[in-house]
Amino acid sequence: MEQAAGCPAVGGSYPQKNAEILSSQYGINLFLAGLLLTFAWAVHAVGISKSHLLSYLITLMLIQLLWMLWYLCRSCTQRRLIRDKDTHAGARWLKCGITLFAVITLILDSFKIGYYIDFSNCLSPTEGIFPVTHAVHTILQVYFLWCHAKDVIQSFKTLERFGVIHSVFTNLLLWTNGVLTESKHQLNEHKERLITLGFGNITIVLDDHAPQCNCTTTTLCSIFSQGIYYLYPFNIEYHILASTMLYVLWKNIGRKVEHHQQNKTPFKFHGITIGMIFGLIVLTSTIAIVVVYLIQIGGSKIKSELALTMFYLHAIFVLALMCTAGIVALLIYRVEDRSLDNSKNPARKLDAELLVGTAAGSWLLSWGSILAIICAQGHPKYTWYNLPYSVLVIIEKYIQNLFIIESIHREQEKVNDNIKTLRIVTISRGSTLSLTPLYKEIYNGRAARDSSDIPCLFKGSICGRENYGAGIAKEETSQDNSLVMHSASDFSFYNRNSVTNNKRRILKNIAAFLFLCNLSLWIPPAFGCRPEYDNGLEEIVFGFEPWIIVVNLAMPFSIFYRMHSAASLFEVNCKT
Repeated sequence: MEQAAGCPAVGGSYPQKNAEILSSQYGINLFLAGLLLTFAWAVHAVGISKSHLLSYLITLMLIQLLWMLWYLCRSCTQRRLIRDKDTHAGARWLKCGITLFAVITLILDSFKIGYYIDFSNCLSPTEGIFPVTHAVHTILQVYFLWCHAKDVIQSFKTLERFGVIHSVFTNLLLWTNGVLTESKHQLNEHKERLITLGFGNITIVLDDHAPQCNCTTTTLCSIFSQGIYYLYPFNIEYHILASTMLYVLWKNIGRKVEHHQQNKTPFKFHGITIGMIFGLIVLTSTIAIVVVYLIQIGGSKIKSELALTMFYLHAIFVLALMCTAGIVALLIYRVEDRSLDNSKNPARKLDAELLVGTAAGSWLLSWGSILAIICAQGHPKYTWYNLPYSVLVIIEKYIQNLFIIESIHREQEKVNDNIKTLRIVTISRGSTLSLTPLYKEIYNGRAARDSSDIPCLFKGSICGRENYGAGIAKEETSQDNSLVMHSASDFSFYNRNSVTNNKRRILKNIAAFLFLCNLSLWIPPAFGCRPEYDNGLEEIVFGFEPWIIVVNLAMPFSIFYRMHSAASLFEVNCKT
């Protein structure tokens, strides 16, 4: 629409490139302004309060709501037009996942509304307006993503670029706000239990943003205040998933899509029983470890050390299994001969970049722990388990990233339309022909419909029309020879298919196992089981505040890595 009639293609692409650059710079500045405001509130900057931050976020959400309503109304008026779709973007399982997180986010918003009502005497009105606006924003955004995540926008491209990139960075700022709020809560709990590990030389100053008035109903206030922090991990995942889906939509604006049919890849439980069983064992044991850890940590020095030791031993065992599974999968890929799909795919490219980028968070923490163990003068016994744990975290992510990235780039096996079910002709001593289904093979021509129209499938095999005028002995001899040659070809083909199916079954079980393992490893840091805080050794070597800053910066990426890996492995399982 921006391109004038008669202009050359190159000239038409120039303003579009400018629009992409301008919109990206607009989004970055929007994000940096919000990030600085968030930081100012976190460090109690003079003249900056939480109401200023929430007012900024409310304004951004209202602008996004107006844009989404405009887009939905315009799409409704043009619903009869045929539009390009990116079949790789906005997979159904991804939409289901973001819907689940959105539902829990709505519960979180209702808790915040209840919390505001109980403390309304001393809280700013923005703290009541924010959860209401956020709830409306969440509902409309999920509906928008369900209906339009696959769109390839070809009209009003400049305006749409600004609208979509505004939505991307609005969700990133909401994610940042959630991460900061949750991290401050975790840090306060961490400071309170550091003393139980014997680190009395660390100054404990709580960073408290609690309301300065009494609650109207004490029981409800306690439920709301505690429940909010257990729901934040789902809210954080919701916003980062929404921002990635919107980013793919932004990258697809003005893109020329190759029109070809993509094979559907439904998820099936058949054939992945072993992987699911081992994965569920890991998931169940991890939940038990987290519960015990949260109960024991901070109780006393002995209990805290036992909790840390238990966590490290369990994590070492799980990571070793994941490394082994990943290596087996990569070895199978090395012996397979299948080409890679190098076509342009924004969704797939973003998946690969996010895997490597967010893994850097865990690598930073792991190298910090390794350096602390090497440089520390004193080593409590439980800290030595941190060394193999940190090394395995680095290696496991190397292997898993390689497996996932190669898996999503491998071309899917295409099923030829000419595949027919073959039937082996079995000759009895009488004149009756029995047709028995055995396997599938590609051949030129149509399928045999009856015993009088069976094609010659292999050299020397029995054809559909036999001459029974020859002697019985001669006929039986030729039949025996034919069946022998037929069987040799059949078994050769069957063996090749059997080997391929076995490899495919192993890969599906590995993907299912790693999927559940990544969900398991997402649970501990998301719900407060963070040995990087409670270990204490790194804080002595690097200093309390520097190490806490490193952990608070790296931990959100580490948590997101596990959820993103689980989503990618789910896709790998479907495609395998």
